[in-house]
Amino acid sequence: MNPSHLAARPAGTNRPIELVIFDCDGVLVDTERLAIRLQVALGAELGWPLTADEVVERFIGRSKESIVGQIAERLGAQTAGLWWSRLIQRHRDAVDLGLDPVDGLPEALAALTLPTCVASSGSHEKMRHTLGRTGLYDFFAGRIYSASEVPRGKPAPDLFLHAARRMGVDPAACAVVEDSGPGVAAARAAGMRAFGYAGGPTPAEHLEGPDTVVFDCMRELPALLAGA
Repeated sequence: MNPSHLAARPAGTNRPIELVIFDCDGVLVDTERLAIRLQVALGAELGWPLTADEVVERFIGRSKESIVGQIAERLGAQTAGLWWSRLIQRHRDAVDLGLDPVDGLPEALAALTLPTCVASSGSHEKMRHTLGRTGLYDFFAGRIYSASEVPRGKPAPDLFLHAARRMGVDPAACAVVEDSGPGVAAARAAGMRAFGYAGGPTPAEHLEGPDTVVFDCMRELPALLAGA
């Protein structure tokens, strides 16, 4: 893929980047394919057959509240609660069997000189587990933000604006690295530059849009940020 897809920027976003905000699942840790498999299996068990593409469309990048809400609307609150509890336990068990950083991510982090933080739809407990399992937690410790801290999850801009405030950086000077449609939409809504990682299960066309660079090799990220 040509990583030069950059649409015209809105006024005020051509200033130098001062902060890189990373999503967690699918950007730092290689968990999205695992989550999709688990969601498909749970749907088959609990009465909502879903394809992998449907899981990507409905669930990937969204908060717990959004996912549980969709399941409850379809199957009722009790089944939604059961679905979520099984998902959390199975996800933890699978991660404990082995989890890697996203391919090329360690090299990208080593080459970055800009300040960084994490802002994810996942809970702090989940991020402590996945980032800890991959040796990344200490790198980001003290700079990790969860959708549980804000009123609205992605695609609303709340989480990224919260991260920028906590880091003391103007949103117009922030870049967001995301791998989901709701994630890049949230970055754009926050007035931030979006870098859509298309090396995972989300199709590149779901990431494209205004003020967004789409790329599929994480090792390219430092050069893309430097050229933004």
